[in-house]
Amino acid sequence: MIGYLLYPSWIKPEVIPGLPIRWYGLMYLVAFIISYLLFKYQIKEKKLEVNDDDVLNLFFWAIIGLLIGARAFAVTIYDPTGYYLRHPLQIIVPFARVNGRLVFTGIQGMSYHGGLVGVLIASIVYCRVKKINTREWGDMAVAAIPLGYTFGRLGNFINGELYGRVTTAPWGMVFPHAQKFPASEQWVQDFAAKVGINTAGMSMVNLPRYPSQLFEAFFEGFFLWIIMWFILRKMKTFKGFLISSYIIGYGVIRFFIEYIRQPDIGIGYPIQFVHLNNPVYQFTPWNFTTGQILNFLMITGGVVAMFIFKAVDKREQETEIKQAKEHVSRRKLKKRIK
Repeated sequence: MIGYLLYPSWIKPEVIPGLPIRWYGLMYLVAFIISYLLFKYQIKEKKLEVNDDDVLNLFFWAIIGLLIGARAFAVTIYDPTGYYLRHPLQIIVPFARVNGRLVFTGIQGMSYHGGLVGVLIASIVYCRVKKINTREWGDMAVAAIPLGYTFGRLGNFINGELYGRVTTAPWGMVFPHAQKFPASEQWVQDFAAKVGINTAGMSMVNLPRYPSQLFEAFFEGFFLWIIMWFILRKMKTFKGFLISSYIIGYGVIRFFIEYIRQPDIGIGYPIQFVHLNNPVYQFTPWNFTTGQILNFLMITGGVVAMFIFKAVDKREQETEIKQAKEHVSRRKLKKRIK
């Protein structure tokens, strides 16, 4: 009995075979368009007088910040080999020389956390320059972003990358480009037997893995968007509430999904409380990946931001009330003088 799923053979990373146009890039484009349309919907819903050019420019600079931040984290934090330090042009050039030939490689490696940092910096600077309320616009943005993010993770699935740890769960999936393991090792034979893989005559075995990209697409994307859009967005709170809620919510969801993701090659578990003889298939909840460390920092930052935004909003409301009272007092004084 077969106890696993096969990665669909009809899925190809290229939109048109032979051309450097990939579904992953198109998924990013879809994500940006969806986020933009949902942002515009909220502006119309709130009846805000906003210049369309300001919205487009905000998204433009946010995308630039995202790409720079995501790439910067990917080639530093997630590259323990130092490859990009030795080949700095590969950070931005989608071609590499392999065996004397120029090969299209694409821009491989993007970090969500780096992208988040880049978006925050670019958006804050733009809003400050344009004298736009950063927290108000930020709330509208994060209410839309998770749905767009869903398509980014679907792009990872189409690429057959960022797959999870090996598993015997019936929803485990064999990814064609995943790391294979020696059939001679006992643990490999045990795993293969449990899911119904016949290893006879095989030197290397491709074992099923958690389709973690789909888990992330659903929980970090669609599920989080449902909460943000239909529940938290409807609540009467302070400016910045949705920003901090998104940061906390994403951090919590991603922290737990990291348990089924494949630890980063060459990095593994930077924080280990339990020694594992073979972390490829052995598991403990007390060892933490780089992603979990960054998610913990996200959660902490979101909680701190929640209190800061609430305090700032309260102070602004008190200032507005005080100014309103002073305005009324001046009007009454003028009437008396007349």
